[in-house]
Amino acid sequence: MAKVEFKNIKKSFDDVEVVKHFDFIVEDGEFVVFLGPSGCGKSTTLRMLAGLESITSGEIYVGGKLMNKIDAKDRDLAMVFQSYALYPHMTVYENIAFALKLKGMKKPDIDREVRAAAKMLELDPLLDRKPKELSGGQRQRVAMGRAMVRTPKVFLFDEPLSNLDAKLRGTMREEIKQLHRELKTTTIYVTHDQIEAMTLADRIVILKDGYVAQVGTPTDVFQRPANKFVAQFIGNPSMNMLDAKMVDENGEFFIEIGETRIPLPERFKAHASKNVALHLGIRPTDIHLRAELVDHDRVFPLPVKIKDKELLGASILLKTEIAGQPLMVETQATEVAADEVTLYLDLDSLHLFDALSENSLAN
Repeated sequence: MAKVEFKNIKKSFDDVEVVKHFDFIVEDGEFVVFLGPSGCGKSTTLRMLAGLESITSGEIYVGGKLMNKIDAKDRDLAMVFQSYALYPHMTVYENIAFALKLKGMKKPDIDREVRAAAKMLELDPLLDRKPKELSGGQRQRVAMGRAMVRTPKVFLFDEPLSNLDAKLRGTMREEIKQLHRELKTTTIYVTHDQIEAMTLADRIVILKDGYVAQVGTPTDVFQRPANKFVAQFIGNPSMNMLDAKMVDENGEFFIEIGETRIPLPERFKAHASKNVALHLGIRPTDIHLRAELVDHDRVFPLPVKIKDKELLGASILLKTEIAGQPLMVETQATEVAADEVTLYLDLDSLHLFDALSENSLAN
């Protein structure tokens, strides 16, 4: 195990800046997820740590040791790729054992390590098979086993579940989580899938356009997004985002959306200013069909017409609008008969973002 330190890391390909500024510390034994859309720089940052990409500027330390000029094979890191990267002509046993053979480990020791990893990953019956005889989930477990037996300082995962179906991804997430609980090895995991990030991470680093948009626990980034991008990137269905402005009426501040005026919640009053352009965010799950579903009296009634309904299984997504802007509501009421209803907005769950900077007014 080891602490990983990124100090002012930048990466350019010719004139294109892919990673513009990255400063971050992964603590010893921590599970950190780099999360973001395609092209945000998350995989490139991981590959610079692994030694598979050069660093344009900045420094990376692992366990206090500068990595910049150390070859990838000498960094004592183990990487699991999206493509599995197994040797097709080798059996499962031989794939897992390969790195140990390169180290010159004795056969009895190799056998012990391989079988211990195979048992943990439930690969015992598959040790004599070749990769072409395995399912996608089994191949990914073999790749994990090959990384495990090296007992590295840091595990690196680069979108390892992207090729699997939804059910299998859920199973593999549990296996990766259990692996970390047992080995307690420092782990950095790259994904564009917010569910993977929310279920696996101790902390999430959300990246956008080569910059860090926010760092926090899964609860932090979901409940207290630092900016509009994070607010809409985290959560499914996505957070409603409405154009609004702050208005002053005889010293009382309101959030105005068309003809609707919502009282400004107390926590935003330090930022109260007349005619400030805003984005108002509220999650579909924080809008209710009955006021008593909110455990306090800070609710705002909003009559709306239902434009459409989308059954999600255990819940239903109601598509409405306010001042011509779409407003989604996720509710457990699977049968909503009326076309016109009164919604109740939980004012404690409102998010306000400055329209110019897009940063949260709660920060």
